[in-house]
Amino acid sequence: MSFNILKPERHGPVEILTISRPAALNALNADFFTEFIDYLDYIITDEPFKVLVLTGAGKSFVAGADIAEMSKLDPEGARRFAEKGQQTFLMIEELPIPVIAAVNGYALGGGCELALACDIRIASETALFGQPEVNLGLVPGYAGSQRLPRLIGLGNALHWILSGATFSAAEALRVGLVQSVSPPERLIPDALALANRIATRSPKAVRKAKQLMRKGFDMEFQKALDKEKEAFAGMFEDEAIEGLNAFLEKRKPEWDTNQ
Repeated sequence: MSFNILKPERHGPVEILTISRPAALNALNADFFTEFIDYLDYIITDEPFKVLVLTGAGKSFVAGADIAEMSKLDPEGARRFAEKGQQTFLMIEELPIPVIAAVNGYALGGGCELALACDIRIASETALFGQPEVNLGLVPGYAGSQRLPRLIGLGNALHWILSGATFSAAEALRVGLVQSVSPPERLIPDALALANRIATRSPKAVRKAKQLMRKGFDMEFQKALDKEKEAFAGMFEDEAIEGLNAFLEKRKPEWDTNQ
């Protein structure tokens, strides 16, 4: 596939996707969403790799939504603008494969919301996070008001969103928004190392575990337990048999890569 803004680069079972509008600090515009939706559809249809790493070109992950485009919106246009972002980022959550955000710089507004939609977030020591919409007379529009409290707790999220402040990678780690922090030169190697570790695990188990956690998080607890029980039992049709036998026989498991 050919893109102008998105730069995919394959590394065996892992793909790094770089958002590249460096002159605009990778701000999310209409062209980005057109390309990104096509890219996500391609992953859903073909599943050509096992883990996706998402990062930004230059000194920014994504500095936010494109303010020049937003300034032209009326209320109905703004409603469609928010809906497109919400639906697109929901597609990330619903991808069968894991998505790792490698946050290399500014992750503000829509950029922070994009990172929130990913499954795992690691950050450069120089990364900066925030939901500064109130500084512009706005509220988050790409599900930041809902995902952020679920990830870092209501009090922390209220602090972040109501203050419109910018927060360091160290603070993002403290509140649990990111799972690890790396020196700038180690960010992509560390993201690849994590992605490759995940890629060596049972593809079916990884997909099922992601689905269980994503769907079960907002589900009534007993219903979520029932889903987990059935998924656990289902693994004994194939992957669990191979994994358990490989452990007992002291060998590497041979996963079915077609599942």
